[in-house]
Amino acid sequence: MPAPDDSPAGTSPDPPSERPDRTVLDARDISRALTRISHELLERNKGATDLVLLGLHTRGVPLARRIAEKITAVEGAPVAVGELDVTMYRDDLRSQPTRRAHKTALPSGGIDEKIVVLVDDVLFSGRTIRAALDALADLGRPSAVRLAVLVDRGHRELPIRADHVGKNLPSALAERVSVRLSEVDGVDEVSIS
Repeated sequence: MPAPDDSPAGTSPDPPSERPDRTVLDARDISRALTRISHELLERNKGATDLVLLGLHTRGVPLARRIAEKITAVEGAPVAVGELDVTMYRDDLRSQPTRRAHKTALPSGGIDEKIVVLVDDVLFSGRTIRAALDALADLGRPSAVRLAVLVDRGHRELPIRADHVGKNLPSALAERVSVRLSEVDGVDEVSIS
């Protein structure tokens, strides 16, 4: 059973015996999507100068690190990577089960006057990203903020759009999109149930 995700990805799925998971991205698909996102970031930013990747806990952190590795391989210079915990900025703290707080770790150069790219696994309602923007406002003043997600499943509740998307995955509200990454779950795959 996969570890629970920190961001709500939909309503509770039917019991596994009634609706099996369907894999929509395997490890190679995820790698290709992250390679494409990395190249899009470099093109849009005209290189890696002043670029900071902030992974949102939990699965956005390893995704940000993987994107940084791909950018470094192309540019030959390291890209700043950090971690952002949005737990205390969420608007559903009272209605959701207790969440474990993670650490926020900014790169040594900070985020002021940098191009900050928030990296997350699934974009759904947009509420996690709203919380991330609130957290960023308390941490510094970037010159621009962009959003890169592995999966965009639609159903936005807020006017938030990803700048870089690995896979658009239209889904029903009753379906659940699960991202599993080797760093957290021991396997790379995206499934829908």
